[in-house]
Amino acid sequence: MALALLPGIAIGAVPGFDGGHLKLRWQGSSYPGDSAYREVFGEVADDEYADLRLKFSGSRQRFSVQGDYQLIGQWGDSLELPVDSNGLLLLPPSLPNDDLRWWNLTDTLSDNDTRGAVQRLDRLNVGYTGDKAVLRFGRQAVSWGNGLIYNPVDFFNPFNPTAVDTEYKLGEDMLYGQYLLDDGSDWQAVVVQRRDEYGSANSEQRTTALKFHGFGLEAEYDLLLAENFNEFIAGIGGVSNLGEAVLRGDITFTDARDGWVTSAVANWSWSWVLGGCNATVALEYFYNGFGLADDDYTPENILADKDLAQRLQRGELYTIGRHNMAGSLLVEVAPLLNITSNLFANLEDGSALAQLVAQWDLAQDWQLLAAATAPLGSKGTEYGGIETGIDDLGLAVGPSLLVQLAWYF
Repeated sequence: MALALLPGIAIGAVPGFDGGHLKLRWQGSSYPGDSAYREVFGEVADDEYADLRLKFSGSRQRFSVQGDYQLIGQWGDSLELPVDSNGLLLLPPSLPNDDLRWWNLTDTLSDNDTRGAVQRLDRLNVGYTGDKAVLRFGRQAVSWGNGLIYNPVDFFNPFNPTAVDTEYKLGEDMLYGQYLLDDGSDWQAVVVQRRDEYGSANSEQRTTALKFHGFGLEAEYDLLLAENFNEFIAGIGGVSNLGEAVLRGDITFTDARDGWVTSAVANWSWSWVLGGCNATVALEYFYNGFGLADDDYTPENILADKDLAQRLQRGELYTIGRHNMAGSLLVEVAPLLNITSNLFANLEDGSALAQLVAQWDLAQDWQLLAAATAPLGSKGTEYGGIETGIDDLGLAVGPSLLVQLAWYF
């Protein structure tokens, strides 16, 4: 253990060092007998991950600079999969890359069928903070929208709804600005630049968005105008109290390839004391306007719908059905132990994904995270495994287990 502390002690002497973490994660996934993945992985796939993040920051008067270094390693079976379909098919995440980002700040150290390692800068930005204005330029993360689980307004880089560790979003290369008004409302603007598959950083790969956050009628509201990959988006959202509960929601209108597409999310959350324990329940409905109109889920149908396929590939969407429901119950069973049960359901085909998550603060600067996930549904459904049409095999994933130990310094 003393040897493990030496790097943190040495780095702590570097000017601007602002802490970091080391996370070690194991994930095991099973595959049923009629799954095409079983042909690749066998009955069970094991994956191990290590994530070292070192944070650096500095400021002088109104100017600041931030930089986060990451060293990430993955060992195991999932690297054998040639196609990254993690968001849709609930597979372990692959190593991040900057193939389509504006700046290439990722260096691949190792890449083969059983082992991969990269070092990268996940944050690298300079900023200015005035009395009412904030400007930041460089790699950073921004989250918009009122969705708790699904978030159609967060089209920059949303989390997978089933993600267990949501401490850090992957950074994007952008210019971010915020202007505060005297009444507490504010304007926010974002310009995200990316590259296409040929390395060209053109306007078709850009996102430009403007959002106003205001207050009125004992509620908060958001107004959005954006252009994302050459598609115009308008949106409106809000947050309001309903007794002791909170209502949130967003609706977006996108001028897509085949005409206007509407997506919407609405949720309700309530906190109370359950048997002497703090508890929070949330219910959320998500209408995915880009989802398939029927429940005939096959790879051919998904790829034929260009609007849907592109959003799945870009990581903007993680569902293929139109009508989705999710529920979450968090119980603080002890001051240092939280248990969360989640259920994600496709209302059209009746399939679902059940998840149980435990977060335990073992000691100061140490945290244990564990999650068990099980898909529910028959073959041909979104969570039961869409059919491939090849040898009666489906893209099905069975129950999985994740365990992560994190040390913060």
